[in-house]
Amino acid sequence: MTKEPNTRLADLFDLTGWSKGELARLVNRQAAAMGHPQLATDTSRVRRWIDMGETPRDPVPKVLATLFTERLGRVVTTEDLGFGRSGPAGRRQSVHGLPWAPEQTAAVLTEFTGMDLMLNRRGLVGAGAALTAGSALSGALYDWIRTDPTSIDGIARSDAPLVADPVSSDRYEAAPVGSEEVDALERSVEVFRAWDAARGGGLQRKAVVGQLNEVGGMLAYRHPAHIQRRLWAVAANLAVLAGWMSHDVGLEPTAQKYFVIAAHAARESGDRPRAGEAVSRAARQMVHLGRPDEALDLMQLAKAGCGEETLPRTRAMLHTIEAWAQASMGQGQAMRRTLGEAEELFVSDRGDVPSPSWMQLFREADLHGMQALAYRTLAEHEPSAAKTAEKHAKEALRYRERENGRERSKILDYISLASACFIADDPEQADRYARLALVTIGNTSSHRTWDRLREMYRLTGRYAGYTRVEDLREEIALALPTAPRTPGTGSVPTPRWPGGSVRA
Repeated sequence: MTKEPNTRLADLFDLTGWSKGELARLVNRQAAAMGHPQLATDTSRVRRWIDMGETPRDPVPKVLATLFTERLGRVVTTEDLGFGRSGPAGRRQSVHGLPWAPEQTAAVLTEFTGMDLMLNRRGLVGAGAALTAGSALSGALYDWIRTDPTSIDGIARSDAPLVADPVSSDRYEAAPVGSEEVDALERSVEVFRAWDAARGGGLQRKAVVGQLNEVGGMLAYRHPAHIQRRLWAVAANLAVLAGWMSHDVGLEPTAQKYFVIAAHAARESGDRPRAGEAVSRAARQMVHLGRPDEALDLMQLAKAGCGEETLPRTRAMLHTIEAWAQASMGQGQAMRRTLGEAEELFVSDRGDVPSPSWMQLFREADLHGMQALAYRTLAEHEPSAAKTAEKHAKEALRYRERENGRERSKILDYISLASACFIADDPEQADRYARLALVTIGNTSSHRTWDRLREMYRLTGRYAGYTRVEDLREEIALALPTAPRTPGTGSVPTPRWPGGSVRA
């Protein structure tokens, strides 16, 4: 116990609207439902948790996490409540905090995914959470991502027998896995990745989160070094997918936490480029949400943390994200320079070193697609950039004709192309490409495609009176969900383009 208040618990308690007596009664009721009928909490005990920083005994932290998760409609872990696994209450780092030991990463991963699955079962959507500022994330991660994790070396040198680590009281009994099981897990990542690329994040997000939860349990067991590294790599890949799928369906704070977990897991696997790519996902999210300056902070970290072993194609991909952030800020000269460097890096990759699995979807089509998005974004500041956006979008679509299973990317490219045509005062071509996007957009569960469609709808407003465009506007209105996301139902403002329109 400490004499200092648990500020994190106090802040979340204030959001619930509960009284201390009401929370005490809820704890007793929930504990009984979870198989602990002997628990007897009262108002004075709750006051000591909040005002004096007292850490309750198990299973109370887990009970509280469950109650706060259900009340606030987003994942709340025991560490978010200020209850660390060791040390004074309110002093341990939460999901965004640093540094994490390997066992803490596994524990946070298991607990966070478990609570996320609970929200899935109850149909909640993550309202009331808050994004951590990109600058705060990059500042915290900077020193951490540039140092070698002691865990990898420690595991490699260890001759101790396999023993399960007591990561969390709520996980199943840890057991060893072998190479064949890890092979199967790695194949499952490829299946999940293909599903996401084809139809968006909403259809398989829970399956990915559930698989990640299982891997977290496996990581509680101390395996031989080569198995442990591969398990951490699987965890990193699944966490990136869980984050990207969450972002794709509008669960922004949840997505951000998964990206941070992914960076930790990738670092434990010894894969610096993967850790940097995970951070770059958080940067893309920030651009989408209208915070490009914070995205640039994160991209500096991502590029610095990747290390010298990063392949040219991976570095090219990172440059395209940085260019999109620059375009969002109207920095046309910087954007063009960054995209030029991305092109040079892309063509310099001779392919003599195989790309990692998580980079195999970044091909010529994706390079041109990101360039189209950057120029289309810049066209909000420099309308002449729209023509260049058209050129890159057409190239992206030409390459995509050779690909299968990338339906979401194709829709986004059509929307970029149609939007660029509207900005370039070519409504007939814009109408044509917009209708191509509408053909299959109903088959996806991607909120990002709907956001882009809303932005394209805004651009059609200047062509009121054109019969074909009026018909298109009606079709867009029918294609969009009847209950679009609003700032009141989430934790972040609706994404905006410069000038006040929705950003996708």
